Amino acid sequence: MCGIVGYIGTQAATEILLSGLEKLEYRGYDSAGIATIWENEVNCIRAKGKLYNLRSKLEQVETPAQIGIGHTRWATHGKPEEYNAHPHMDAAMRIAVVVNGIIENYSELREELKHKGYQFRSDTDVEVIPHLIAEFLKHSPSSVLPLCPSIFLEAVRDTVHKLKGAFAIALICADYPDELIVVRQQAPIVIGFGQGEFFCASDTPAIISHTRAVLPLENREIGRLTPLGVEIYNFAGERLKKQPRLLNLNPMMVEKQGFKHFMLKEIYEQPGVVRACLDAYFHANWNVGDSTNSPIKLGLSTEIYANLEQIQIVACGTSWHAALVGKYLIEQLAEIPTQVHYASEFRYAPSPLTPNTLTIGVTQSGETADTLAALAMEQERRQHKEPKYQARLLGITNRPESTLGHMVPHIINTLAGIEIGVAATKTFIAQLMAFYALALDLAYLRNSISPTRLQEIINGLRQIPGEIEATLEKQEHSIEQLAHEFAETKDFIFVGRGINFPIALEGALKLKEISYIHAEGYPAGEMKHGPIALLDAKVPVVAIAMPGSVYEKVISNAQEAKARDSRLIGVTPINGTQAAEIFDNLIPVSKVDELLSPILTLIPLQLLAYHIAALRGLDVDQPRNLAKSVTVE
Repeated sequence: MCGIVGYIGTQAATEILLSGLEKLEYRGYDSAGIATIWENEVNCIRAKGKLYNLRSKLEQVETPAQIGIGHTRWATHGKPEEYNAHPHMDAAMRIAVVVNGIIENYSELREELKHKGYQFRSDTDVEVIPHLIAEFLKHSPSSVLPLCPSIFLEAVRDTVHKLKGAFAIALICADYPDELIVVRQQAPIVIGFGQGEFFCASDTPAIISHTRAVLPLENREIGRLTPLGVEIYNFAGERLKKQPRLLNLNPMMVEKQGFKHFMLKEIYEQPGVVRACLDAYFHANWNVGDSTNSPIKLGLSTEIYANLEQIQIVACGTSWHAALVGKYLIEQLAEIPTQVHYASEFRYAPSPLTPNTLTIGVTQSGETADTLAALAMEQERRQHKEPKYQARLLGITNRPESTLGHMVPHIINTLAGIEIGVAATKTFIAQLMAFYALALDLAYLRNSISPTRLQEIINGLRQIPGEIEATLEKQEHSIEQLAHEFAETKDFIFVGRGINFPIALEGALKLKEISYIHAEGYPAGEMKHGPIALLDAKVPVVAIAMPGSVYEKVISNAQEAKARDSRLIGVTPINGTQAAEIFDNLIPVSKVDELLSPILTLIPLQLLAYHIAALRGLDVDQPRNLAKSVTVE
């Protein structure tokens, strides 16, 4: 959600901080600010709204400061106004702090500080931090303690012991102009290592143009960045030995490369994402005669598969829709009962404990607070049970270096690469590929489908990238033209059945997210049980009708909508005159195995949402109120 960038080195900090924050705009924000130290003073400039407002202010104030912190804020406590923007400062204006996350006990800390005479200038939970640090500095010893090389660091350490919640913090102090302190407690922050300069950021795109050598902080760790190097301590003050690692990211991945928006670029990257998953997780030369090796190479421990009786999946938003497709695949191919839960609900109403149960957490960023909390709760409540009730945890994420990657013992890396657009596109299709691989692996191990059928599905998957490319090439222009007819539409309905019902949900969510048009997805058979009352000539209906077990049913349900004067749009192969007679508008896709169709039917719905939003002149990549990585509950 919020974004943090910090710098200490030999260059002017301001532009490095601003450009880093621009790389984090995709996370969502409503205000921004930067604090630097120059001539023994903290210079703090903040602005409401987009970063260009902050940049305009900074152009009027030139400073060669070589240390600073920056922040983009997504409002939680307090309105999105300048006085609530980060950085926040102490009363003497000597300490500047930026925070991602929430300080849960800020209210009592605020009252405690008020009784000591501190005054507050914002409505945020964060402002307690600089005041607490100032209070500890006021009573700090004149020399450093044995375990701690810095009075400033010691004051920060004392402060974090008083804080409750999930947070990442970056701090500077005018009295210690050669120190940048960073703290992690359950919210991600990474340190970058350059040539005589050091960085910190809440996500790697902010610093990838400067360095690929990074060190993600673990929970309850503090980093001290100075011109001489980086020191890592735990909250007890003990020095830790850590080694940075090299990121396998290309700075070009965070550029638009000629596309008008990142979202459109990422839609076009989807054939490559599917190919990457096929290359990584499917054996190229497997055939039906190979009875000793699985065609899938996920590299998962056999322990999580042993005597498996049930699977439960926790996820949020788009990941929840991917999990619904996963449920269908796992149940139909591997014959394992599977439940899908909203992670935010599972925490407060968990399923009864069942034996030999695999719990899967799905999160693009690997930092989704609700999903992480649900997995942590599941691990804790199974901790002291007999072996068959012990937790088996698997994560599906695009960021294996994330908190999720450290929390669970088994990860499927979805290999989508960095995704800048807030509305998930290529990361959703990558999650689907992860579920295809998992379901087929389980099906092979359990002998629940024949080798011939297994080979048939894998061969079909290998054709999908080409089919996506054909859809993009042949249909984007016609979908763009169709979008002109819906720029003023206020409501949309999406319907599908079977494995394509989750795609109807995802199509509706994409339209909601970026065009702000009210849209809902329904199982096509449920239309007549209430939602049909919504239909009239002003409410278009998008029906996903792919050949297979439910094709005729979807066609029948679509005709019910047409009888209520709704404009009917069909995502379907062209099938003689039937489709042309039923649908007012056709978005043709290739005819593929029904089991594989979600990967293909998804593409036109993404394009339709994109072009409607673009025609409405909206910020496609950064829709209002949304954040890429939802790190608060």
